[in-house]
Amino acid sequence: MTGDLLATARAWADADPHAGDRAEIEALVGAGDVEELTQRFAGPLTFGTAGLRGPLRAGPAGMNAAVVTRAAAGLARYLTDSGHAGGGVVIGYDARRRSDEFAHVSAAVLAGAGFAVQVLPKALPTPVLSFAVRHLGCVAGIMVTASHNPPDDNGYKVYLGDGAQLVPPADRQIEAAIAAVGPAREVPLSDDWLTVGDDVRADYVAAVVGALDPAQVTGRDGLVVAYTAMHGVGAETTRAVFAAAGLAEPVSVAEQDTPDGRFPTVAFPNPEEPGATDLLKALAASTGADVAIAEDPDADRCAVVCGGRQLTGDEVGALLADWLLRRGVRGTYASSLVSGSLMHVIAAAAGQPSAETPTGFKWIIRAGSDDAPLVYGYEEALGYAVAPSVARDKDGISASLAVALLAAELKADGRTLTDRLDELADEHGLFVTGQLSVRVEDLSLISDAMARLRAQPPSSLLGRPVAVTDLAHQDPPVDAVRLLGDGMRVIVRPSGTEPKLKAYLETVVPVHEDAGLIAARGRGEDELDQLRAEMSAALGL
Repeated sequence: MTGDLLATARAWADADPHAGDRAEIEALVGAGDVEELTQRFAGPLTFGTAGLRGPLRAGPAGMNAAVVTRAAAGLARYLTDSGHAGGGVVIGYDARRRSDEFAHVSAAVLAGAGFAVQVLPKALPTPVLSFAVRHLGCVAGIMVTASHNPPDDNGYKVYLGDGAQLVPPADRQIEAAIAAVGPAREVPLSDDWLTVGDDVRADYVAAVVGALDPAQVTGRDGLVVAYTAMHGVGAETTRAVFAAAGLAEPVSVAEQDTPDGRFPTVAFPNPEEPGATDLLKALAASTGADVAIAEDPDADRCAVVCGGRQLTGDEVGALLADWLLRRGVRGTYASSLVSGSLMHVIAAAAGQPSAETPTGFKWIIRAGSDDAPLVYGYEEALGYAVAPSVARDKDGISASLAVALLAAELKADGRTLTDRLDELADEHGLFVTGQLSVRVEDLSLISDAMARLRAQPPSSLLGRPVAVTDLAHQDPPVDAVRLLGDGMRVIVRPSGTEPKLKAYLETVVPVHEDAGLIAARGRGEDELDQLRAEMSAALGL
């Protein structure tokens, strides 16, 4: 087996078009590092929740020039077989290590396959690329980004002509096309591709502002917003959107404002991670900001801090849905199945339809119908589509603008975002959500835990009986298990982008007039803690 592995690695190195990546594999072969080579050749990266994503390293199980070359060639074959030969493809990239290189490699491959390729002029947010696909009339788009993953990762999102990310069977068909590509060094290349001007970003800014109509909010120029780009690419575009909307320029965390793929001030460049927003919170406190906003590195997600407390994705998701409904926005309100239930309750109270989708914005953005098109979608992992007519994906920049406009509206009445959450709790009950999240090195621990849960699910949680549903048997199938009881819900699934197993917890606590919100919050947190303990035992982790 060791001989076969070494031979496979030598063959890959011989076909690798990148001198540095080729030398990396050759050094491992020369050293006989079987353990490292086994990881690198464990199998090709697969399309997960958000396309390809993996560590920057040579070999088929990493993000590198050879993998990107073959991915672009496979996409070209898929598009050609789908009747889109010679169509337009637009490519964007973030500021992570090698992102610009991977974008230009993809451009050369697709141009070599006869496509009309345009590359965005610099590192820009993912929502700008999503917007550009339809704006430029392209048959596909590629965004080179690993979003909020650790610094040593990179990734590759693919959008089709409708501006949305891939869903089955397109992902499997592209994987098959990639597998059929010959040696990466033999893929035809061409430099006959164009770099577009900054007008696409300017058009995106205008479209976002037009969709959210900030003129409805008076006194918005007096709002103080603290902001961080978290070393990502969102700052310039976010400032342009705020300026065009008549808002004061956000006060930015200086240490995190310039794109830097090393992400030196955070352990993980993910606003969900503990400590990631500490600098933002400190800035908000020192400046007396009314609200604080953190975008992730490719600016497709955002986190919100109010009064020193970081709101959950479910809280922001409900607030934005409530805001749009009060503005009279009619249509379908959608969220992923792991997101909280409050949004659906609010939509129903307003007489509007809502939809629950599989995890991932590729599903959320496809919710709705001809009679009730999608007007809003969100996922608890800080992703929001407040203007799906602009970008058919989650968009942290338009969401940041919406949060600021809502905060300005509330400020005019002497209220805050948390005040509005309290009002919603009084009206609908207190919906408390949280997670049990376990990061692993050995992925088999995740599959073992899921198998254990399916074989022996708990019959009760919080002392209440639960009904268990294996969502792998629904259409489309989802690798998840749902446990549903009176005023309580748990959904367990592997992460689609990171080596994590997640249990999404929710409990609904009535707010009684005599005890009030403080008592309800205490009970809700106690029940979440109990759910974490019970699910940890059930999963054996």
